[in-house]
Amino acid sequence: MAIKGVMRPGHAQIRVLNLEEGIHFYREVMGLIETGRDEQGRIYFKTWDEYDHNSFIIREAATAGIDFFGFKVLDDATLTQLEQDLRAYGLDTTRMPAGEMLETGERVRFVTPTGHTIELYAEKTCVGNDSAEFNPAPWNANAEKGMAPIRMDHCLLYGPNTAETKKIFTDVLGFQLVERTLTPEQDGEIALWMSCSNKAHDIAFVEHPEPGKLHHVAFLLESWEKVLRAADIMSMNKIAVDIGPTRHGVTRGCTIYAWDPSGNRFETFMGGYQTYPDHKPITWTFEGLGEGGGLDYTHRKLHDTFLTVVT
Repeated sequence: MAIKGVMRPGHAQIRVLNLEEGIHFYREVMGLIETGRDEQGRIYFKTWDEYDHNSFIIREAATAGIDFFGFKVLDDATLTQLEQDLRAYGLDTTRMPAGEMLETGERVRFVTPTGHTIELYAEKTCVGNDSAEFNPAPWNANAEKGMAPIRMDHCLLYGPNTAETKKIFTDVLGFQLVERTLTPEQDGEIALWMSCSNKAHDIAFVEHPEPGKLHHVAFLLESWEKVLRAADIMSMNKIAVDIGPTRHGVTRGCTIYAWDPSGNRFETFMGGYQTYPDHKPITWTFEGLGEGGGLDYTHRKLHDTFLTVVT
């Protein structure tokens, strides 16, 4: 499958309440690699198997949550075209200058009806994954540090007007609706999982009265064994766990949800199926999300915290 247009999730910027706590957690416990610090006080990280300079940024603030989520597009021509398409659709866009984020080119920024700032960009410095370019080993020393995710995989965002937000992602940015959950009355959609690749999801939204809320940023692990190892690391470090280890019915991924020291939920995730443009969306009823195992297939229950705790 040739991936054109929007290629993949590229970066997330998260607010933490205590910067040093955040650095320790994401560098030593999660196992991300610190790649830089800027004059704004932001700390930049990447996972061990990502090639671009950064994918996860934290800054200290009075409230936890997400500042923005970015996607990498194919090239500068694609970035310009998508900016024009967003404007033609009726959205205001802002060009963030190259270098405003370390090692990152110009970014096109817009705000979704759910109240989230989304960015598109084409250029970010490639720093590699510390493996050889010729005849590389399958992993290196960084792959054993902390939970050691292989990539920043996706995010779930909570806010109002998810139906309008879906139109932007599908009609303008070319995402595919992969799965959805209906409202209890089955007269609309309460949750959406969308993909710009052939992953089960690259971004997801849940209908929520407050705009701009973060549910979680997900980090991909290589195997179920690695997810269970992550569970041990969480326990060793007294990390508060929300759900898991378990399997989702939605996306069929295996998962743990937990909170960082600032109360931002994160997910350690593996698995999921591949999707293609000729696949029809999978539909879950609201009851199916709980009793049907959509959220927690092992226990077939809908956890109250999943619907109510956001930052």
